[in-house]
Order: sequence, then C-alpha cells, then structure tokens
Amino acid sequence: MFPKLHLLLKFRFLVFASNRHFTRSNSVFRITATYSTICPNQVESPNEEAIEHPRDSTEIFKQWGCCENDLLTIFSRQPSLRNAQATPLLSKLNLLSSLGLTGSDIVKMINCRPRFFCSRINNCFDERIEFLVNLFGSREMLRKALVRNPSLLTYDFHNTMKPVIALYEEIGISGHDLIAMLISRPTLIPRTSFNEEKMEYIKKTGVLKGSKMYKYVVSLIGISRIETIREKVTNLGKFGCSEEEIWSLLGRSPLILTLSVDKVQRNMTFVLGTMKLSPRVVLEHPFLLFSNLEAVLKPRISLARKLKEMELDPQIKGSIMLRALRMTENRFLNVFIKCHPQDVANELLEFYKHAKGLKPLAESSKKILRKGFPF
Repeated sequence: MFPKLHLLLKFRFLVFASNRHFTRSNSVFRITATYSTICPNQVESPNEEAIEHPRDSTEIFKQWGCCENDLLTIFSRQPSLRNAQATPLLSKLNLLSSLGLTGSDIVKMINCRPRFFCSRINNCFDERIEFLVNLFGSREMLRKALVRNPSLLTYDFHNTMKPVIALYEEIGISGHDLIAMLISRPTLIPRTSFNEEKMEYIKKTGVLKGSKMYKYVVSLIGISRIETIREKVTNLGKFGCSEEEIWSLLGRSPLILTLSVDKVQRNMTFVLGTMKLSPRVVLEHPFLLFSNLEAVLKPRISLARKLKEMELDPQIKGSIMLRALRMTENRFLNVFIKCHPQDVANELLEFYKHAKGLKPLAESSKKILRKGFPF
C-alpha cells in the first residue's frame, strides 16, 4: 500500500512542477518576444503601421495640401516659417482645420497676413469661435470671413473685438449689414473710433438708419481720421462746392472718402478746366471723381475733339459725353471708332492708342509720397 501511495505523490509533484514551468515560460515569451506575431497570410492593419511625424514646416504644409507654388508663396511672404518649430505650427494648423480651412485657404491667409502664425491664435479660441459663429450665422460664413481677414483670430477679443461690434450694433448696424462690412472692410475692427464730431458728420450726410447707404457712411466715417475727413471736405470746397452739397454728395457716394486728395484734385481740375463742366455736374455724376484720368478721361475727351475736327458722327458731346465716359472699353470702341469705314477706323484707333499712351510731364520721375492708410 505504501509504495503505491509514494508513486501517487511523486506523480502529483511532477504534474504540478510541469504546469508551473509552462506558465512561467509563457510569461517570459510574452515579455521578451521580438519577432512578428503576424501569420504569413495575415495582412497588417493600417492602424498598426508606424506613423511618421513631419520633421519640418515644409512637410507639414505639404501634408495640408500645399503644392510647390504654395510653399514658394508662404516662405516668400514669411521666411521665418521655413524654420518654424513643427509642434506649435502643427497645433495651430489643427485649430484652423477644425474650422474647415483648407490648405489653399491657409495660403491666402498667410499672403494676406504674413505674421499670422506668429500670433497666439489659441488664446480664448473656443470663446472667440462661439462668438464669431453666432455673429456670422454659420461656420461656412465664418470661414469666408477668416480667409478675407485672418486677424479676426488675433484681435484682442475682450478689449477690442467685442466692444467694436457692440458699438456698431448700438449705432444701428447689425446682422447682414455688419457682416458685409466686416468682410469688405478688414480694417473695420482695429481702426474704428467714434466721437461727437464723427456722429455729427453722419447726421450731415442726411442718411437715415435702415437705408441702403447707412452702413457704408457709418463704417467709412468710423475708420477715417478726423483730420482726413476735414481735409477732403475742404478740398472739394475749393472747387466751388458748398459744405451742404459736399455732405449730401458723401451721403450718396460715401466711397469718395476712400479717394486721395491728390486724385480728387486732378480729376476736378480736368473736369472743370479742360472739359469746361460746372461743379454741379460732378455733384450729380460722382463717377467723374472715380474715373481713371490717364486711361479714360483724357484719351476719350481727346477722341471727342478728333471726331469734331473730322466732322464724323456720332459726336461725343452733351449728355452723350457723360455716357461715353462711363462705357466699358469694348463698347466705347464699337460705338465711336469701329462704326466708321476701315481706313477711318484705323486712323481713329491709332490716335486713341497714342492718347492713352501719353504720360504727364515728368511722370516717370515723379516721387509718390505714401502716407499709409489713405483714409
């Protein structure tokens, strides 16, 4: 009996030792195994492949869909981006990507604001985006606005952006009108300022709240300097326009505030001195101040005199003259030059081209003083 019991105990000991050795062996293999565990016929999942992180800004922009021409534009506008650190740049691009901005959009933004990526766009990012989405009505409209004016992500949110938006809403510009001004006037937020004198200017234009021109009058006066407004009103007054007439003109055509004093002087001098028209004609037809003097006004008036000398019809005079000055180039050529016989048309066309090619005396050596923001 005892030998059988001894054999049974010995057998149980061997089985226990074998199981313990097998468990330890498996544990060692799980920890130290370095070979592939994928069967020959098994395909690796894309998620299991090693992800290579971009090493520099060039690779990052390429991953965002930028081609060689885009990279040339980016690095020529902001050379420091070539050596930008990958991690911060990648973080900012991920934020922009969450807004639906593509590689081509980012190229336009850098071309518009070269130092955009030098700013801390992550400051108040979520709060800013929530405010802007509510303002523009949708993320798509916000994307278009950001491409037009990337600085919407960099303005001081609490001390600049929100107070200016609230100010325009208080004055009477909100909703679609405010959105249109923010997109068409990228400098609206940083340059806006109002005081009693500017509010008096708005009243002088006679434009009422809710009218079509109100948003243009308010925004242009808001971003213009007081000294500049005074200078431009005084300049128009030198040509015989009363202050009341000038403000009425600015109410009907507020974009005159964007014209330089020099341009208005040259056009007014030509209209009154050469064309022999009265200031009232300019007040009734403001396009005369916007027309290009060298490319439109002078050559077309010269052609009018040529047609008069040759006694050819149709003549450019009276009310037809104002219509001729507003025509597109092709329509003008068809109506007043190409309507004649071939030999006459060729002579008139040669004369017209020569008139357009003439430059004012010493124009090539003229020094242009740039004062920066024109209004």
